[in-house]
Amino acid sequence: MKVLVAGGAGFIGSHLIDRLLNQGHEIVCIDNLSLGSRDNIAHLSDRDKFRFYDNDLLDSEKIDEIMRKEKIEYVFHLAANSDIQASAENPSIEYQNTYSTTYNLLEGMRKNQIKKMFFASTSAVYGNKYEKLLDENTPDLRPISYYGAAKLGSEALLNAYSYMNDMSILVFRFPNVIGPRLTHGVIFDFIRKLRCNSKELEILGDGQQTKPYIYVLDLIDAIIQFMDNVKIGVALYNIGVETATSVTKIADIVCEEMALKDVVYHYTGGSGGWKGDVPRFQYCLDRVHAAGWRAKYTSDKAVRMTVRHNI
Repeated sequence: MKVLVAGGAGFIGSHLIDRLLNQGHEIVCIDNLSLGSRDNIAHLSDRDKFRFYDNDLLDSEKIDEIMRKEKIEYVFHLAANSDIQASAENPSIEYQNTYSTTYNLLEGMRKNQIKKMFFASTSAVYGNKYEKLLDENTPDLRPISYYGAAKLGSEALLNAYSYMNDMSILVFRFPNVIGPRLTHGVIFDFIRKLRCNSKELEILGDGQQTKPYIYVLDLIDAIIQFMDNVKIGVALYNIGVETATSVTKIADIVCEEMALKDVVYHYTGGSGGWKGDVPRFQYCLDRVHAAGWRAKYTSDKAVRMTVRHNI
């Protein structure tokens, strides 16, 4: 197929493009490089079936033009503000980069009669419901971060557009995604801090924040497995792992892999790392497991593999 990958120069998007190209699809990548990097797609410059547009998804006329010119058949939407802490000081980041990009892509699809989309959603839509096992039918979703709110609003748009235009939309709600090409997050921060000072490490919160971490190639496997298996409407899945890793455990793994001993941890205190952080949650993965997908790597294994790739 001729597919458009929005945010394709980013961490997850670039891995998805690698897999789609290997399967023979023709790829059109749009990215404004605000969070993505040319380095992530530099190895694709000589591929005949890959084209890159350095454009902003807030430019709706340009999106429409590219979709029409390239005759796009499937849209993969991975463009968003992926750094939740960054938007805490400036909520407009989420309105523009997470919510408005979704609206513009859906409008482009509507105008050009494109019927298939994958949308990257997030566990953050559930809010701070640590006492519950979160499944796809969990009611009363109350995100506590601007990021989670913008993703939940985007999901509402997806439902409306799919109904009004007979679209087939695959939505994955996933937790922290880690692996090669990682650009931010706790692992990235710990490695950076320890390179500056190998004796001490500041840890936000109390270190007991515990979440599932999924390896990026596990996520890509799931996208590929389900991308063509969606009827008209929205197919929603929690995607994750059955295990979880605490922030202190991540610090221990980073120190082990960097061969650092006797590092003193300094905790800033509090149950969350920052305002809007969800300290812990539990996914119900029954729906995706019943459909035939399971992650290959545990949360701890994903963390260790990611550290090895990034040190």
